[in-house]
Amino acid sequence: MAEAPPASPPTRDVNWPRRILVGLVVLAVVLLVGWIGAAFVPRWWSHRIGDQVDGSITAGIGLGLFYGFVFTVLPLLLLWWAFRRRRGWKTWAVAAGAAILLAAPNLLTLGIVVGRGNAAHAGDRTLDVDAPGFRGASLTGAVVAVVAVVLLGWLLGSRRHAHRRADRLEEELRAEKRKAVEPGPSPVSDDNDSAAH
Repeated sequence: MAEAPPASPPTRDVNWPRRILVGLVVLAVVLLVGWIGAAFVPRWWSHRIGDQVDGSITAGIGLGLFYGFVFTVLPLLLLWWAFRRRRGWKTWAVAAGAAILLAAPNLLTLGIVVGRGNAAHAGDRTLDVDAPGFRGASLTGAVVAVVAVVLLGWLLGSRRHAHRRADRLEEELRAEKRKAVEPGPSPVSDDNDSAAH
């Protein structure tokens, strides 16, 4: 007696109106948060940096180099770790989100420098007065961090290449030694064989 085929799972209908509504709500929330952030975050960030630097050009340069370097090198190393091997898309998404969070201080400063709104201009003026030297030093630190990560990648890549080449040469040397040790046909036995014939 033939078995009945298993019943296929019931298909669910997609509720498109609900999905579209949820998408529109999410888009509206993102736009609202972006608008509020553009209006207030540059002012807030420039005042935080101004409080730390307190008008000292030496402190501005030192803090700028620190922020620029650290908050560029950490996200780049995290992204390098995440994307240099095959990993799941969830790991990549988490790493990308964490890298954006790590780079937030530099992104906030960049938003002030390239921003065109009133808040960005107000933040720019605050950095001019309260944090002299911070923006240029921050850019310098970020460039140094990128160069350092590129150099590190090149050094590690060349090291791996050198190890692979050394392993290949060692294997070829072992093969040559094996060939030299293996006994070949003895010329004495060949002469004896021909004499016997």
